[in-house]
Amino acid sequence: MRGAFIERTGPPEVIRCGELPTPAPGPRQALVRVRACAVNPIDTYVRSGAVTMPLPVPFVVGCDLAGEVVAVGPDVATLRPGMRVWGSNQGLLGRQGTFAEYAAVDEQWLVPTPDGVADRDAAAAALVGITAHLGLVTHAALQPGETLFVNGGSGGVGSTVVQMAKILGARVIASAGAPPKQELVRRLGADVVIDHRDPSAAQQIRAAAPDGVDVWWETQREPDLDRAVDLLAPGGRLVLMAGRDARPAFPVGPFYVKGCRVVGFAMFKASSHAQFAAGLDIARWLAAGRLRVPIDRVLPLDATAAAHAAQEAATVSRGGGLTGKIIIEP
Repeated sequence: MRGAFIERTGPPEVIRCGELPTPAPGPRQALVRVRACAVNPIDTYVRSGAVTMPLPVPFVVGCDLAGEVVAVGPDVATLRPGMRVWGSNQGLLGRQGTFAEYAAVDEQWLVPTPDGVADRDAAAAALVGITAHLGLVTHAALQPGETLFVNGGSGGVGSTVVQMAKILGARVIASAGAPPKQELVRRLGADVVIDHRDPSAAQQIRAAAPDGVDVWWETQREPDLDRAVDLLAPGGRLVLMAGRDARPAFPVGPFYVKGCRVVGFAMFKASSHAQFAAGLDIARWLAAGRLRVPIDRVLPLDATAAAHAAQEAATVSRGGGLTGKIIIEP
């Protein structure tokens, strides 16, 4: 099979595309013919060595996948050849990745793909959808009628949070940058959209939520926690899912006086049971047309290094330039 792999960590140029042995499924694994996979910031961190994890050599890059089962191990209970599936959490913690024609994946990480949902859409929704669901449902316990603010509503996770919060019955305020990104966030359902570059952004949030926001979802790598806590409602929840190296000041006094809570989480550390439960909701919403993860571009496997460079420029270097996911179709 052909795959995109590395033999050492480094810049995007260390990614090679070439022939690799087709993996054999283990006792509780399915062999999936990969039809689509998505690029995520964590992929670039693992490839570069910024996040240290055990890596087999050669190491196939990538977390997300969608495709069909072509073979199963003897102990697989819920999957059979011919089933369409999607999932995430590969290419992490010693597991091989997904940017290849085939991937052997533990049964516990795969969710059935509904009829009518394209593989590229399922792959695009995988990591960002599970992340959004874990944050909103498991950690923030977002309730119908509450107000949520997404600081960065046009990104991969942010745009998914906007839609999912609306599905869950919340009122959504979101920030975005350039006018096309603001328009995207409006189309995805945000009730109020704020230009994050506007010096009066905080005042606009307060005007839109005079009693404070119930959930503040922070996507920025250098969060302004003074502003976030100031704009939280009493009992509000602050969700952090970015800023691995950030060391911002934290307003302890205002935070505890309001009775707020803060949670930080990494999606890939969640249990397979929690991720599968999230996946069932995501699959149902995709099939119903209620959830759509924007796709910026679709590229062939040979363009994986270029895709990593584009993702890195947009997120790590903060250059922007992406409005949606980069999809690779092996």
